Amino acid sequence: MIFSKRFLEELLFTFCILSFSLAFSACNSSTNQITSQVNSTQSTQEQLQKILDTKELDSKQRYAIINQMANNLLSAEDYQGVILLLTNWVENNPDDMYNSYWLLMTAYSYLSLNAEPVAEYYFDRILQTCPDLLVKGNSIHFMCLQNLIQISKTPSHRIKYFNELINRFPDNVNTTELYLRLALEYENDNQWNQALKTCTLFLQQPDATTIQIPGEPDAYKNARHLIDFNNSSKDWTFESLPALEAAVKKAIRNYDWRALDKYKAKVNFFSMSWKQDEMDANSQEVFSMHDWMRGNRIRYSETLDETSNPNEAYLRTWGWSNYVSVWYLYFRKIDFPLDPDINGNWEWAGIYIGNKL
Repeated sequence: MIFSKRFLEELLFTFCILSFSLAFSACNSSTNQITSQVNSTQSTQEQLQKILDTKELDSKQRYAIINQMANNLLSAEDYQGVILLLTNWVENNPDDMYNSYWLLMTAYSYLSLNAEPVAEYYFDRILQTCPDLLVKGNSIHFMCLQNLIQISKTPSHRIKYFNELINRFPDNVNTTELYLRLALEYENDNQWNQALKTCTLFLQQPDATTIQIPGEPDAYKNARHLIDFNNSSKDWTFESLPALEAAVKKAIRNYDWRALDKYKAKVNFFSMSWKQDEMDANSQEVFSMHDWMRGNRIRYSETLDETSNPNEAYLRTWGWSNYVSVWYLYFRKIDFPLDPDINGNWEWAGIYIGNKL
């Protein structure tokens, strides 16, 4: 699942302030002696720098010193000092095997300064230029991707990060959720063919119908509707709401059940009470208007319901049944940018049975 920004910040605080070591083999005795000496004498940053300048130090020993210096600055909340220390080190030591770790600390320091665009640059730089390392068993590249999808504002960038998460770390994430979020990013970037392909992948996941995705309560319904609508004839749509309203009213006046059956949407047309969900199995039953018009005197309001808006409209009708006489016919504006000839048209999408609650 996707880590929250708060979780990642807590992880930073833990491994930085408490000086978590990287997941590599234990440092040799000389490294331990240096660290012990630094801790016992409470050396200043200048003293640590002198030790760092010792040419006899190996890479792991240098890591221990740089890490201690960075943590000293972090404990004082001197994030600018951390940034200066680590960026200078990486620039002057491009072959350091721990540069991904130093740049990760740099990126988190920028997050602490609320400089998200700069943090994004460093997270992405790690992915592009540095080999992966582990922090307490967690991949640095994985953490970078988790941060990037949280802070990046550009759909094309987020598409890249979602794809990389799915392809590189399928066992670390909920791929069902990521397929849905990736499809939404493709929509935001107007890549509709890719959005359709990714929606199909989402629908093929075994938990697609049951997954609860934060911020997307109707994920399955919307994805299913998009795919089914794309594959349909779309020949029931009208260019405008007045045209649809006039056609439906005329069919009711003439008791023309065949016309009404023709006007009903052929994808996800529902008939339900106001309390039901339109994706409930019993709200999607196919039926003919003939069964309800025969022998009944159907009437309709002259104007659309006052709750209608530029994207949705309701027409109150009555006389359909002795049990529940009132039906509200629900008209909906079509949002389908993939087909400019259909996008913005109107459809009769369903029926709400009974008086409004």
